[in-house]
Amino acid sequence: METVPARGLICGVDEAGRGPLAGPVVAAAVILDPARLIPGLNDSKKLTETARDRLAVQIREHAAAWAVAEASVEEIDRLNILHATMLAMQRAVAALGRVPDLVRVDGNRCPELPVPSEAVVGGDASVPAIAAASILAKTVRDARMCELDVLHPQYGFAAHKGYPTPAHLAALRVHGVIACHRRSFAPVRDVLVNPELWPAGSLT
Repeated sequence: METVPARGLICGVDEAGRGPLAGPVVAAAVILDPARLIPGLNDSKKLTETARDRLAVQIREHAAAWAVAEASVEEIDRLNILHATMLAMQRAVAALGRVPDLVRVDGNRCPELPVPSEAVVGGDASVPAIAAASILAKTVRDARMCELDVLHPQYGFAAHKGYPTPAHLAALRVHGVIACHRRSFAPVRDVLVNPELWPAGSLT
């Protein structure tokens, strides 16, 4: 993690859920309080689920400001996943309730924002505010997928979180496409354009 933070009110932004075949893309924005440090912040992908859940609680309790927002499956299909991700990030920053001096975004591009911003490749592993945002985005999205799992247990969303695992692809072949699937993504689109390959009446 960086040892010399940028000056002013710094907001970190990251997303979760660009690659899955189902569910929303979720973005988080976090302004950390330098007087209330949170040990253990790191890229959410490098943390265990238990560690992410514990840190998410601490971030909500100790951050100077935080917000989580999403772009829906319908918006992903209409805009494409990149533009939907930028939209979710814009919504998260707008929902902060505080205006940062600088927004630092994980990756190689930033959404259009009314404040200065910079992209930081690998920022979720090097910038504490971005790491915090990655944890909030990941835990919120995982919770959304667990909710979908309760409604549609045959797809195994709680296990694979919508990613194109062999188990998820097999479930698509057996049970077809449902409303939470991203119809613009190739494996889902293939189901829709090749109905002869799928069980009768499976598409919903």
